Amino acid sequence: MSAEEKLRLWEEYSKNKTPELREQIIIEYAGLVKIVAGKLSIYLGYNVEYDDLVGYGMFGLIDAIDKYDFDKGVKFETYASLRIRGAVLDQVRRMDWLPRTVRQKQKRMDAAYQKLEAANGQFASDEEIAAELEISVEELGQWQAQTKAAGIVSLDEYLEQGSENGIVGTSDSAEYAQPEKQLEQKEMKELLVQSLEALTEKEKKVILLYYYEELTLKEISEVLEVSESRISQLHTKAIQRLRLKLGNQIELFF
Repeated sequence: MSAEEKLRLWEEYSKNKTPELREQIIIEYAGLVKIVAGKLSIYLGYNVEYDDLVGYGMFGLIDAIDKYDFDKGVKFETYASLRIRGAVLDQVRRMDWLPRTVRQKQKRMDAAYQKLEAANGQFASDEEIAAELEISVEELGQWQAQTKAAGIVSLDEYLEQGSENGIVGTSDSAEYAQPEKQLEQKEMKELLVQSLEALTEKEKKVILLYYYEELTLKEISEVLEVSESRISQLHTKAIQRLRLKLGNQIELFF
């Protein structure tokens, strides 16, 4: 379905919310659920089945369709992606899927990064982190692989607090944004830029290519000419650094 056809479908549904039109919209955007689930499965690995993620995401899609206000001019794909992601992560949290030992490893690595970088004023290498944790570099790599899912941050709580208004609209809504909101967005952009400076060049490229260019890890590995597993490690380390820098505000960006 073309963009114009989708627009006509939404215009019709906004005026006449029949079950038939709703079903048509669900079918049309089911592929979006698969895209979001696919990205999250990179973090979750074998802890949760991909088909289960898709199932959780479908609830988010239906919720997005029911709550979407066509007249606000917000792009549905943007709004729905956040709802789908939130629905998946909300269900995953309820499952308490991350083992306690993995959570402990995550905390120990975070503490090691923070201690060494505060003491030395520069990025801590894998060798330094491994030495601080009293493990081998190979074992550190295993820890990073196990805890990469802990880098997931959820936007659903942010959305429930009314933050959909921060999503950029497709019409003239941004033009009439309140001055304080414009200032807040400017400060957020400055904060993100400052935080990205805490990353190595490769980590920064991975974050930008993955979240803003929306490339897959495989595509990024081809761009940077390193293995896909190495890209996964760089992504994990980047999220760890950004979480230390941004704290809870990280969920405003990823």
